[in-house]
Order: sequence, then structure tokens, then C-alpha cells
Amino acid sequence: MKHPAIIFALILFAAMMLFFSCSKEDDHNGANYSPTPYSIQIPPHFPIPEIPENNKTTVEGVRLGRMLYYDNLLHPSGSMACATCHLQSFGFCTPTNNVMPHTNLIYSSNFLWNGKVSGTLEDIMKFEVEEFFQADMNKFKDHSQYPRLFYEAFGNITPTSENAAKALAQFFRVMISGDSRFDKIIRHQIVPTLEEATGMNLFFTEKGDCFHCHSMPLTSDYQMHNIGLDSVFVGVNAGHFNISGNAADKGKFRTPTLRNVALQSSYMHDGRFTTLEEVIQFYNSGVKPSPSLDPIMTKPGKENGLGLTAYQVQCLVAFLNTMTDTVFTNNPQLSSPFQ
Repeated sequence: MKHPAIIFALILFAAMMLFFSCSKEDDHNGANYSPTPYSIQIPPHFPIPEIPENNKTTVEGVRLGRMLYYDNLLHPSGSMACATCHLQSFGFCTPTNNVMPHTNLIYSSNFLWNGKVSGTLEDIMKFEVEEFFQADMNKFKDHSQYPRLFYEAFGNITPTSENAAKALAQFFRVMISGDSRFDKIIRHQIVPTLEEATGMNLFFTEKGDCFHCHSMPLTSDYQMHNIGLDSVFVGVNAGHFNISGNAADKGKFRTPTLRNVALQSSYMHDGRFTTLEEVIQFYNSGVKPSPSLDPIMTKPGKENGLGLTAYQVQCLVAFLNTMTDTVFTNNPQLSSPFQ
């Protein structure tokens, strides 16, 4: 029979081996899975967003999503990242391209111009990772940082497209623009100029008739509308019809946000307009009839357009300029982590 001291020593050794084994499993390259809740800063005049229970926002998840957003490694050829087309200085869009801005998407349930993807941010990010980028997640497995970052965010050392989508969704939820001159006006922190006030009055009344689709405070209802850009629908101009196959959806596109809209020089799904004045003139006299035209475009008194004067157009542009949010476009927490 073995001496009790020897038995005790063997038991102690086995316990220590088990402890260090478990520690190794829970300590991947120095990483600990203990995610820290992230407090999303919602502007006081914004609605409270819904966050999925299976992807709560964490410091670690946002950090990983931010890196993925700016990393060319997501693309199979390593030639582009999300940020290639979505530049922070322009409100996370490309000024000369018709990409939709990555702004306040925490509130959206329809994504892309034609509404090809609906649901949650996790759904659109999964589409982006797996179908748009067709990301090869094997490239992340042997990376010097990503296995640790994935583990810290999700408790899994193996990078997967599902967790990449979740991390990107978390980063998108903190990309909130709500501190523009317009926001300060409605919070009674500053007083608008005469032109801004006149433009605001046009925007929020039936005269300008903007507020029905560009609802406040988000400046978008995130729904699909045919605003009369065309009367014959071919190819991409058929809009949501290409997704649904329903004739009632011909020419329907998702309402874009107007936040930071003055930083752009490409408007509508095909970039057909290059200035805000051109956009307003379209509503003034360029709406084309079709069976699927949104009823809001043909309300009594609007059959021939808005009928705005040159001065009213000028005032409406001045008001749209108040939606530029330099706090958002210069927020270091949203900028590239690789700088």
C-alpha cells in the first residue's frame, strides 16, 4: 500500500495539472472571456433601440467589429474593406458613389437600396461577410491577433463568419449620428438662421412634404417607396420588384437618411443627381407617374410637383446643411484602429 504522503502528492499533482489545463483553455494567448457590457450613447431625443438578446453589445465585440470594418483581410484578395467605400469623413459613405451611408442603422430593419436584406444588423452583416465579401475566415485563424480578439468577444478562439457578422453588427450599433446643428436646434441649444428656419418649416409642412418619409429624428422611415424617379422600370431601376417579384414594388427603394447628406455629391440609388438643388428640383417638377408611384407623391395640390420658388429651394438646402454632424465624422472611437 502506498504511503499516504505519496497518494496526497499524486492527487495534488493531478489537481494542478487539471487547473493549468483549464487555465490554458480559458486563456488563449493571454485572452480571457469576460466580455464587458458596452453602454451605447443614445441621443436624448432618439428612440430606444432594440438589441438582440443573442448579441448584446460589449466592449470586446465593438472592438473586434471596428477592426473588421477597417481591415482588408475581410476581402478574399485583401483589396478592400467596408471602410473603402464608407468613409467616416463623409458620414460613412463615398461622396461620389451611391452607396448608402452607415449611419444610425441600429434602427433599420431594411437594408441596401432595394431592400434585398431585411431583419437585423446581424442579418445584413452575415450577408456582407458571406455573400458580398465572400470572406475566407481561414485567413483569420493563423492571424497574430484575431483568434484572441474573437475569443475575448465570443468565447470561441476559432474565427467564424457568424461571429464576424455579430461583431460588425455591434460596431454598427455604436455608429450613431445625433449631434448635428439640426439636433442642437431641436434641443433648443442654438437658434436657426432665417434661411434654416424657413427651410425647416418647408421640410415639416405639406409645402415641402419631406417629413413623411424622412421622419424625425432619424430622417428616414427605413421603408420602401417609389418616389417617381422613372415611369418605366428596367434592370436596377426596378428596385424592390427585383427582390419581391411584386409589380406593386416596381421603382421602390429604401428611404436614405438625410444625416450628413450635404457631404455627398451622389444622390438616389443610381447617383443620377449630384447636388441637393437637383434633388429638390426633381421633387419640384420631375416626378414621373406609374402604377406603383407612392400615393404621397400625388396628393391633392402635388400633381405638378411642389412648386417651390428659388428662394425656398435655397432655404431647404440651408436646412439640409444643418444635418452635418462633425462630431460623428470626427469621432476617434469610430475611426480606423490601424492609424
